[in-house]
Amino acid sequence: MKQSIRILLAAASLGAAALAQAEVAVIVNAGASAAPSQSDVANIFLGKNKSLKGVDQKDWNPTKEKFYTAVTNKNEAQLKSYWSGLVFTGKGQPLPSVAGDADVVAKVAAEADAIGYVDKAAVTDKVKVLFTLP
Repeated sequence: MKQSIRILLAAASLGAAALAQAEVAVIVNAGASAAPSQSDVANIFLGKNKSLKGVDQKDWNPTKEKFYTAVTNKNEAQLKSYWSGLVFTGKGQPLPSVAGDADVVAKVAAEADAIGYVDKAAVTDKVKVLFTLP
């Protein structure tokens, strides 16, 4: 029993370490000429800048956590609170969201003015990487 628990804990640690090392790529349409800065990207995903359409990921996952923590300095609870305040006051609505990396890539590839974030491994030649978050 103790051996099984040790093995499970070791496997969980390795899995968490692998997730922590994954890079997040901020992507735009391959034909996009705009190249927003990291602060511009933060403002787009916080609804303050409408120059590009942000494509968010639906569920809170390691990619989304890394993106929001690095770019907007907000965790899940802070982000929910932020959007709740905007919705309550009528000043904004959360960004449209899709199921995961493949859906973000597809939506950004299909819309010239879209921007999103994905695990770097999900990037295809249909999109352009603005920057990566280590």
